[in-house]
Amino acid sequence: MKTHITRTLRRNQTPWEQKLWRVLRNSKLENLKFRRQHKIGKYVVDFCCLSKKLVIEIDGGQHNIDAVNVKDKQRQKYIEDQGYKVLRFWNNEIDNNLAGVIERIVASVTA
Repeated sequence: MKTHITRTLRRNQTPWEQKLWRVLRNSKLENLKFRRQHKIGKYVVDFCCLSKKLVIEIDGGQHNIDAVNVKDKQRQKYIEDQGYKVLRFWNNEIDNNLAGVIERIVASVTA
């Protein structure tokens, strides 16, 4: 995947990615550096903390479709096989319980 594709993805973040990025950017959360739209193998993940090998994915309703769900599982297995832990959140979790999302992220890196 070319750099211009990841750059385009960063410019065109979803509202939910933007909302979470405001919390993660500039090492605001537990002094951890997160990257957005980071490439791992042939995949691009929403957010990645390299030092903790943590990936955060934000899913919209399209991820309820069986075919997409199967691809998500294959993608997640590949990423986990590279040594990363993957946390997945639904868009509505970002909207309705951002504090709970942040709490789960912090718990995963301090465990």
